[in-house]
Amino acid sequence: MYTEKIKTQDAAISHLFFHCCFKDGRFTEKEIDTVSELLVKAGFHGKLNFKDEIIKYRSYDTTITDDASYVRYLVQLIQPANELALYSYCIELCLGDAELSLEEENLLNVIAAELSIPAQEQSVIKKLAAERKVVETQQLF
Repeated sequence: MYTEKIKTQDAAISHLFFHCCFKDGRFTEKEIDTVSELLVKAGFHGKLNFKDEIIKYRSYDTTITDDASYVRYLVQLIQPANELALYSYCIELCLGDAELSLEEENLLNVIAAELSIPAQEQSVIKKLAAERKVVETQQLF
């Protein structure tokens, strides 16, 4: 079903970001704002209708039974030139509520595998994202 709804690189990135946000079963206003900001920074605001894309995502998200296949499809469309940056954005979105659920952790492992990111680099990026989240939320350096 999602293969019929996601056909462009821009849409694939936005749907990957939505999936990262919603993987824990919650999709907060703050997470929506964060995804919006990322998409605007990336220059997609003129190419995508954010509300339409989220409606598309919500129309099929419950049918995703295999994260690996879903992520593989999205990554093939995205064809990332900067895998670590994409992965770090995904971590940032999963940490939107300041914690990683088991489902989010598993999703991040799937994304990292699809992007061919070694375990050591995954660990460093996760630690960096977590520390940035602490600094942001608690204003502690």
